[in-house]
Amino acid sequence: MVHFEHSLWTFFMKKFILSALPLFLIMGFATAQKSLKKLWSTDTLLQVPESVLFDGKENCLWVSCINGKPGEKDGKGSIAQLRTDGRIIDIDWISGLNAPKGMARHGKYLYVADLTNLVIIDIGNRKIEKTIPIDSALFLNDVTANSDGIVYISDSKTGKIHQYKDGKTTVFLEKINRPNGLLALGSDLWVLASGELIKVKSNKEMEKIAIGMDGSTDGIEQISPGEFLVSCWSGVVYHVTDKGVANILLDTRIQKSNTADIGFDPTRKIVFVPTFFKNTVVAYQLN
Repeated sequence: MVHFEHSLWTFFMKKFILSALPLFLIMGFATAQKSLKKLWSTDTLLQVPESVLFDGKENCLWVSCINGKPGEKDGKGSIAQLRTDGRIIDIDWISGLNAPKGMARHGKYLYVADLTNLVIIDIGNRKIEKTIPIDSALFLNDVTANSDGIVYISDSKTGKIHQYKDGKTTVFLEKINRPNGLLALGSDLWVLASGELIKVKSNKEMEKIAIGMDGSTDGIEQISPGEFLVSCWSGVVYHVTDKGVANILLDTRIQKSNTADIGFDPTRKIVFVPTFFKNTVVAYQLN
């Protein structure tokens, strides 16, 4: 009787394992570790590149170059235009800026966080359309725009996130711990703040999605629904899920190479990393 029960138990366990194996395999592939493979690096002509924005409409890269100190109004900053293979089209496509950082595109305009101003550039005419002072701003850092053209701008020193809508600026959120990277997706706003990824709903309700990352969190890009790449200025890039899992894909801290505000080509799955003091942009294939 004991042997019969054991055999019956073994039979059912084998059936269960075999039937569940495809599910386990699917789950394994779904959570498989991502990786980055270096493709190319630009020449060291970009002066303190802080942010890269992939532009599918123009099939180019926009690179904000501080060309000075990150917190000074010195008029040395610029936006460079690059081909998607890293070749420079125009290193001073727009010049005369003040420590420009994060960028976003909506319609025909490129929006740039320019220390205390939101600069709006008409891409087709290659000229600054408007320069909008942000009240109380000290260190504007990143910009994102949603599908309706509402623009959000983070200020890492004041802890505020500003909103630009219908030609007016208002404070959207405040008392955030050094907000930096922003990403508008649908009605939600994703915010990087000192090692944390926060999801902000349309009613301004906030939910911490991931914690414990390097405290210099900088850029965020969605690579697929529920999956993100998060860069940290100190030299780390994470793969982060909306379940709060964060895995390191790239670590260049030993080489003292920064990984500032990244860009992403969603079609070719290429990540563009500005290296700040190394004066280059490096491209990686996401696998």
